[in-house]
Amino acid sequence: MSPRGPVGRRHQDRIDGRRVVWWSAGEGPMVLFLHGWALSPASYRQALEQVAERGARVVAPALPGFGGSDELPAAETTLEGYARWVARFLEMRDESMPVTVVGHSFGGGVAVRLAHDAPQAVARLVLVNSIGGAVWAAGPDGPRLMAERPWWDWGLHLRADLDPGRAPGRVLPVIVSDAATNALRNPLAVWKVAEIARTADLRAELEELRRRGLPVVVLWGRQDRVIPQASLAALRLALGDVDVRTVEGSHSWLMTDPSAFTEILTNVLARGPLIDGPIPDGEPPTADDTVPS
Repeated sequence: MSPRGPVGRRHQDRIDGRRVVWWSAGEGPMVLFLHGWALSPASYRQALEQVAERGARVVAPALPGFGGSDELPAAETTLEGYARWVARFLEMRDESMPVTVVGHSFGGGVAVRLAHDAPQAVARLVLVNSIGGAVWAAGPDGPRLMAERPWWDWGLHLRADLDPGRAPGRVLPVIVSDAATNALRNPLAVWKVAEIARTADLRAELEELRRRGLPVVVLWGRQDRVIPQASLAALRLALGDVDVRTVEGSHSWLMTDPSAFTEILTNVLARGPLIDGPIPDGEPPTADDTVPS
């Protein structure tokens, strides 16, 4: 890792007396990035740097309990509590709201709750292989929920997702080191957030966002073994006629192929405030276009 940290400049402050660490890079309209379970912005460095280079000011906080940020009080360790924390983070920074919010995996769930609970904060939502669809698989008596999924099954698929054959050699050690550091630093927080992610059902919140007309885009790696296709289908059903872009890749595709992530995110947001001027790589793809990894 570079001495300057995961991406751009490192910052530190306090929210409600607890330490918060975040990074920022680039100039332009703000994109707030919320990372996934057990990780921190460190795992996403290449992707975030490339997005910043394409005309955005990327702000990436380490969510409570990860990456050096203090964990939330026990009563606040919920998706609602994390969303309130992010809203306070934006207020602390005196950001001009609303902003574009991009959330990966667990961070996508936090982003959904933020958009639902603090609509004044979110102009556009980009969900990347996000939790919240809640459906694990079809069953004879109806859908089986993710909360029913055994822990051992989660573990097997997470391991397969991080198989060295899928992840470039320079990327996998960063992800593993980041997760291991967070697990050693705060194992209880890692476990609590894993349980929140496993049981998250945000279909009602997503339906409400659809009724409000909030712009939502879903980006999805089609070979995701951590969050199954049934959960993506549930997300799409809750959101209605939503813009979905699929890519060849796993749950961690934006880390293993940051160029593909940057290209599709830039094109998706070109219709909004991210890019001022022509799009470097041509016209935005249409819904459900596939970006090769």
